[in-house]
Amino acid sequence: MSIKITATSTCDLPAELLERYQITMVPLYVSFGGNTYKDGLDASPEDIFRHVEDGGQLPTTAAVNIADYQKLFAELSPKYDSVLHITIGSEFSCCYQNALVAAEEFSNVYVVDSRNLTVGQGILAIEAAEAARRGDSVEDILAMLEQMAEQVDTTFVVDKLDYLAKGGRCSSVVALGANLLKLKPCIVLADGKMTVGKKYRGAFEKVLSDYVLDQLAGKNVNQDRIFVVHTRCDPEVPEAVCDMVRQFGFREVLTAVAGCTISCHCGPNTLGIIFLRK
Repeated sequence: MSIKITATSTCDLPAELLERYQITMVPLYVSFGGNTYKDGLDASPEDIFRHVEDGGQLPTTAAVNIADYQKLFAELSPKYDSVLHITIGSEFSCCYQNALVAAEEFSNVYVVDSRNLTVGQGILAIEAAEAARRGDSVEDILAMLEQMAEQVDTTFVVDKLDYLAKGGRCSSVVALGANLLKLKPCIVLADGKMTVGKKYRGAFEKVLSDYVLDQLAGKNVNQDRIFVVHTRCDPEVPEAVCDMVRQFGFREVLTAVAGCTISCHCGPNTLGIIFLRK
């Protein structure tokens, strides 16, 4: 039985992992400077940061549209017994709804709402690909993903609130106050939605040490795999966090750079750790 795994570009999996697990990435759209680009193909986070730093407006993002999905499913459906598409959480984008509409024309296409974003979604894609290689049925994989979506632990710490303020997700006054007080909020995904958790205070590097301990110490964690994902941090920062999380016995520690969607919302110098709870 051949099962093809696909995922929206918001899964933020590095090219090496997409190749290793034969996952097809489906790009969202990002618009800035009067042009629209495909996330991860025509535009990168660095393009976004450069545009904003040069005085440009914050870019906007758009979902994969129904026509794009129809084209993708029409191409893949005849080649595989089943096509399984994993989207960014439906609370964050209409990718899931658009994919459902497009999938109605194909009896062997299945759409999964990851209820997550960035490599929280990517972990589900990897787990699905591994299950497909084991020979699991598409029904078993769908059941696994439904349960596993509730076990993904996704959090990240934002160094500065400038991009959140530009995007209207917090006021400029709040952002200014937080920056002056060196407050670094922890963003938590719960029930498919983003909420603000603990507010750390101090230098970003010191905050990250406390954050890792808070997220991992004493928790019932699946130690198979953990991701350290970030947006344009200095290279030594994610390296240091990787060293920290290795002390908790994870068998695989992976790094990823968040794509255009997360970068548009959070800006540079954002870092998170993402793993599965038992």
